[in-house]
Amino acid sequence: MLAKTLSSAVIGVDAYLVEVEVDIAYGLPNFTIVGLPEASVKESKERVKSAIGNSGYTFPDDRITVNLAPASIKKEGTGFDLPIAVGILTASKLISKEIVSRYLLLGELSLDGRIKPVTGSLPMAQSAKQAGYSAIIVPYENRREASVIQDIQVLPVKTLSELVDFFRGHISIAPEQADISRIFERGDEFDSDYAEVMGQEHVKRALEVAAAGGHNLIMIGPPGSGKTMLAKRLPSILPPITFDESIETTKIFSVSGMLQNDQALITRRPFRSPHHTISDAGLIGGGHIPRPGEVSLAHNGVLFLDELSEFKKHVLEVLRQPLEDQKVTISRAATTITYPSSFMLVAAMNPCPCGYYADPKHECCCTAQQIQKYRSKISGPLLDRIDIHVDVPAVPYKDLIVQKSAETSGEIRGRVTKARFIQSERFSQTAIFANAQMSSRHIKKYCQITHDCHSLLESAVDRLGLSARAFNRILKISRTIADLAQSSEIQMEHLAEAIQYRTLDRGKYHQHG
Repeated sequence: MLAKTLSSAVIGVDAYLVEVEVDIAYGLPNFTIVGLPEASVKESKERVKSAIGNSGYTFPDDRITVNLAPASIKKEGTGFDLPIAVGILTASKLISKEIVSRYLLLGELSLDGRIKPVTGSLPMAQSAKQAGYSAIIVPYENRREASVIQDIQVLPVKTLSELVDFFRGHISIAPEQADISRIFERGDEFDSDYAEVMGQEHVKRALEVAAAGGHNLIMIGPPGSGKTMLAKRLPSILPPITFDESIETTKIFSVSGMLQNDQALITRRPFRSPHHTISDAGLIGGGHIPRPGEVSLAHNGVLFLDELSEFKKHVLEVLRQPLEDQKVTISRAATTITYPSSFMLVAAMNPCPCGYYADPKHECCCTAQQIQKYRSKISGPLLDRIDIHVDVPAVPYKDLIVQKSAETSGEIRGRVTKARFIQSERFSQTAIFANAQMSSRHIKKYCQITHDCHSLLESAVDRLGLSARAFNRILKISRTIADLAQSSEIQMEHLAEAIQYRTLDRGKYHQHG
């Protein structure tokens, strides 16, 4: 007797449909799974056998063959347990073939017949909808995540026996409904605010410019000057995440198994802060079965690298491709997977190993050679991809005790959101969404400057010895500052402020030779 059920598996962040064919034939008892199953799929034989028996059904004493089609793609994960078990019960004539064929099934079985959650239920629900299915059956814990996909019924189940009773018409299962507006309600509530930060007004301004144009930023300053604290508050001034961005980001967290049980969607821009001991596979993604790395988990948000000079040099070098392409491609013998990785890079570093080089209050005890070695970990090509460099000096005592109220994150966020809206209108006919992504062609078109501005820029380029790439960066930043001021033209003051954000090009950090 042959039966078919439908399931799904994930490649990268997208799901594809898998047809689970079950054939029960007379012969010596044997249970075989074919169709390139990984170890976790092969082990499902024991889980399925125990779950069927412990749920009160008879496991057939015949020759059982399970084929996972398409057979040319490797199958991994534990989500095939439920469709295999349902296929066996359908082939045993306990359930009607016609009813089973209407649903896409996924779930891991425990030995007592309970259905456990799986990773990737959101992209799987999306693929079921695209294939024209009207309903998907998911583990109870995955119900909220899968239900954000509209126009497909999501039926949550807790046990195998409950699902069999549903298929036999003994009970009904209420579909899970997601209220998208309620999910997004708390997306703009943050625990920390820039109003709590004393002093450092010029750094807050640099972070505002970075947020408004999607620019990468590096902060340089002594220990304890507030670099990490300032960076951690950055998500509170970024524009609210859109529904489409939220789906994209949630898919990455879903396939990584990093969504909490009660979480339906990622409603805030992610903020990822990996430790400096991270490997290149941890940062970029990879492994025997490729998984998204930190650069993909930071998609549509912020990747914060604290103590940048402490990261291994080869780990930092792998950042160059995602910063340039907004995606990461991982190649393995069996497959090539592409993960999205459009993020803002924010880095913090000390100016030297002791942290006090060029600090007026403390004497630096590092030699020129030590400073050179410390800085050389960050290559020129990587620094070239960072638009804004900003000094973060130690906060003076008078700024720490001052009682005046600072600007809140909400006020800054309002200006950032308006500037982003101007950019979305400007680039509506292109794939670009922020000034930081402009190419030379766009810079020529949108960053035209007056004769006076040309004179200022020329003297800055000559005096600081700026590269052509740094020249383009200054024009991009000027465009963002003009957008924040809601000015259609780049004015002299916009350009002058942009030049201030190229600290590492100026002489201050090159005196040691």
